[in-house]
Amino acid sequence: MLTRSLQIATLLAACMSLSACKLVATAAKNQPNSREGSPAQNAEFSPDRMADEIWDSKAMPYLRRKAGALPEILAAARQNPDEAGRKYGYREKQDGSPWTVVTKLDGQVVTADTTSRAATAGVDIDGDGKADATIQIGPAIRGTALRDALDFVSFTSFTNQIEYAQFGKALNTRVDRVLLSGLPRDQLVGRKVSVLGVFPLEKLDQPPLITPAELTLGPKS
Repeated sequence: MLTRSLQIATLLAACMSLSACKLVATAAKNQPNSREGSPAQNAEFSPDRMADEIWDSKAMPYLRRKAGALPEILAAARQNPDEAGRKYGYREKQDGSPWTVVTKLDGQVVTADTTSRAATAGVDIDGDGKADATIQIGPAIRGTALRDALDFVSFTSFTNQIEYAQFGKALNTRVDRVLLSGLPRDQLVGRKVSVLGVFPLEKLDQPPLITPAELTLGPKS
């Protein structure tokens, strides 16, 4: 009986000791830092709104000012890629990543691959009947060339890598919504086209994959 009384007293003492303790929440392990965290950390960030706000006021004036004729850019790049990149485009990182350049071209649509969501049109600019450039016509647009070509957009301006990527996607989405979604996809081949667009300065032995910022269709020739 005495032993049982001692057990009860010990248990009561332990409970009283626990009730006097204060529980302090510990920080979550591996808490993300400001560059790696969720975009929810910045509730005011809207990539679509940001893309809309800069497009007409900053992006298009910059792209029109920076653009060079496609044959001129390619010839310069074969001589000196860095000089061509500095003249016609932008590269934020200096660690060997490709320049993203701005070009303008006039030609004729000679091919159209519209079976994929990442649809493209091949444009002949020298009259030989072969595609000298491949134009992305959406709705899915590969890469972030529109973002990467803008010298006033820096990774350091964003809270984290996720927001930076979302902004690149928002520019692509805007171009598709405003410029590309209304294209007559089954009536492209044979038509004249004028394009202002961007592409990464790499694989110079292949027609560049151009993301358009402006695209105007003319009649069939």
